[in-house]
Amino acid sequence: MDAMMQLLKELTEAPGASGYEGPVRTIMRHYLESVSEIESDNLGSIIARRVGAPDGPRIALAAHLDEIGLLVTRITDDGFLKFQPLGGWWDHVLLGTRVEVVTRQGSIIGVIGAKPPHILSNDERNRLVDKKSMYIDIGASSRDEALAWGVRPGDSVVPVGPFLPMRNPDLFMAKALDNRVGCAIVVETIRRMVNERHPNIVYGIGNVQEEVGLRGAATTTHLVKPDIGFAIDTAIAGDMPGVSADDAMSRLGQGPAILLIDGSLIAHTALRHLVIDVATEAGIPLQFDLMPGGGTDGGRMHIFGSGVPTVVIGPPVRYIHSTSAIAHRRDVEQTVQLLLALIRRLDGETVRRLQKEA
Repeated sequence: MDAMMQLLKELTEAPGASGYEGPVRTIMRHYLESVSEIESDNLGSIIARRVGAPDGPRIALAAHLDEIGLLVTRITDDGFLKFQPLGGWWDHVLLGTRVEVVTRQGSIIGVIGAKPPHILSNDERNRLVDKKSMYIDIGASSRDEALAWGVRPGDSVVPVGPFLPMRNPDLFMAKALDNRVGCAIVVETIRRMVNERHPNIVYGIGNVQEEVGLRGAATTTHLVKPDIGFAIDTAIAGDMPGVSADDAMSRLGQGPAILLIDGSLIAHTALRHLVIDVATEAGIPLQFDLMPGGGTDGGRMHIFGSGVPTVVIGPPVRYIHSTSAIAHRRDVEQTVQLLLALIRRLDGETVRRLQKEA
């Protein structure tokens, strides 16, 4: 397994639901502290700083640490756990999912259960099982036993989803690719800048709590005060049955995608043009996509202060917000290459020009 795949394995397998990102932050810090200055905000986001030109513009590369997860709300008398979603779960994918309950005493494996179909009425069988009817079975026989094992209300829960290369060697499957793949891209970009001359100051950011309201991006943007912002996140791959090009345009293996619009941000026109030009000059294929139903950290970055030209770039991924997603390693590599090419171009004069253009 090469270095990038090892990094992705470590990041995706770490538990890090929104508000509980500590293990993911530790991995990012481990990889970044030898090649950059590290600081953090008071919510748990991490910021790596690489200085090229001390008086140069500030360029933010921001991914988010958190994955969608669950929060234990109550332990029943029989030892089952009731839960609250953290982020945008689709009820279809929860039932039967193996999960990891993260307690102060360690992790406990469980499964999300509900009444089996054999004892449902015809009406119940034809309806989607609501998450309010589900519970987590950790094998405890009583509330007291679950408590003795260390489970408490407020503990986080994430799906069990090992990092797995697929039969096609260019594809890999894992939980939490939204957005640990973005975290890996930020780490790798910063690592490759060690011997690079660049006319700016680059900040590689891992934000907390993106999935529940873009919260970490608000605090890290306040600390960094960027002149240019890149949110590094996943695009929704459309190369699957039942999805038309009008629903999702990007395809695995066809290069990074730039989001034209999401629910929190319209891509800055002049910066979008620069991304297209730089990708063309570097021979990097670039896809276009949109995500009108969701937001990204770019939604917070671009409205900081008097405004920050911002775009969202990232690899397309199949099945985000599920227990197993699929991505293409070439898309990840080409996203890193594109960011490095952009960093080389973003000198003071270029940034001042971008700030004056819409």
